[in-house]
Amino acid sequence: MVDGAAEAEWATSARLSVARLTLTDFRCYRAQRLETDDRSVVLTGANGAGKTNVLEALSFLVPGRGLRGARLADAARRQAGSEAPPWGVAARLRTPGGVVEVGTGRVTDPGGDGRDKRVVHIDGQPAKSQAALAAHVSAQWLTPQMDRLFMEGASARRRFLDRLVFGFDPAHAGRASAYEHALRERARLLRHGRDGSGDPRWLTALEDTMATTGVAVAAARLETAARLHQACSRPVGPFPGATLRVDGIVEGWLEDGPALDAEDRLRQGLAEARRADAVAGGASLGPHRSDLVVEHLSSGEPAAQCSTGEQKALLIAIVLANARLQGDERGSVPLLLLDEVAAHLDQVRREALFAEITSLGAQAWLTGTDRSYFAPLAGAAQYFTVADAAVTPAG
Repeated sequence: MVDGAAEAEWATSARLSVARLTLTDFRCYRAQRLETDDRSVVLTGANGAGKTNVLEALSFLVPGRGLRGARLADAARRQAGSEAPPWGVAARLRTPGGVVEVGTGRVTDPGGDGRDKRVVHIDGQPAKSQAALAAHVSAQWLTPQMDRLFMEGASARRRFLDRLVFGFDPAHAGRASAYEHALRERARLLRHGRDGSGDPRWLTALEDTMATTGVAVAAARLETAARLHQACSRPVGPFPGATLRVDGIVEGWLEDGPALDAEDRLRQGLAEARRADAVAGGASLGPHRSDLVVEHLSSGEPAAQCSTGEQKALLIAIVLANARLQGDERGSVPLLLLDEVAAHLDQVRREALFAEITSLGAQAWLTGTDRSYFAPLAGAAQYFTVADAAVTPAG
């Protein structure tokens, strides 16, 4: 438990950290509550014990589908012979603005259509959408599944970049959501009129939304990538430097002229592509087609052509650069959710990572099977053991 004096100190803390985390019917946890101070958190246990589930729960405290990209029902605790129950994740956060209570979870849509719905509460009050979380919580994560980020399709890299943008521009989450909604609705209308002759007034309204929000999304990505490009030119210890840029038609328009011109060009391009988009599905033009391009600073090699170890190191370098920038510009670094990172680093890079986390003042949540990997964090971290769907303080 945390005493009153410590709680009063949180209100003036310049750090973002989790003071309490409560899980209800989430993944393997029927009911779990953790109380932590503002130091980093190390979770150790056997494979399959539920360590990553804790990090996934924390990742639902920011907009999006969490670090696994899961459907809402998939995050529910499974019980033999029963349907997936509603689930909830709640946290008490220490933030630069004071203590904030946030919660999110899955419920059945009260409209009665049986669809899953994600609800969000902040300080006990319902929020209009999950985008509201970005104003209070910022989090970045690295998982073993992300080791192939530079090898796979562009959509995962766009999501990665958008999470970086959220930390600098919380409104980006709402704009990205509005763009994706308009994109889906336009595609639905075009499907119903295969020749592209859906309701022209509704199509025009949707394309106007896509133009205004899409250009804003592209501009925010460009700005964040440019900042990170500068920050990653100053590598941390043994981690490599990196060059970053966003490659896309809309981004090219923004680099060549004003945003209003880019909006007009996107609006016109979407209108002209209706027939082709009705046949192909989706939209052939827009920031949903863009890509984050990363290269190794020293060698100039595209990240996809670097070794697996260097790709991992590049990802860590970008996340650390983002955290440093957020600390400098917003006065608070994001939560760092690092799943099985230590086991895949050599000792030099592992110790450099821990030193940077401590220097940043970040609350990192780290998982691993071997506690000895985290020995350099002694005194700067609190340790928990995960076993049999329970998390308990380690001695």
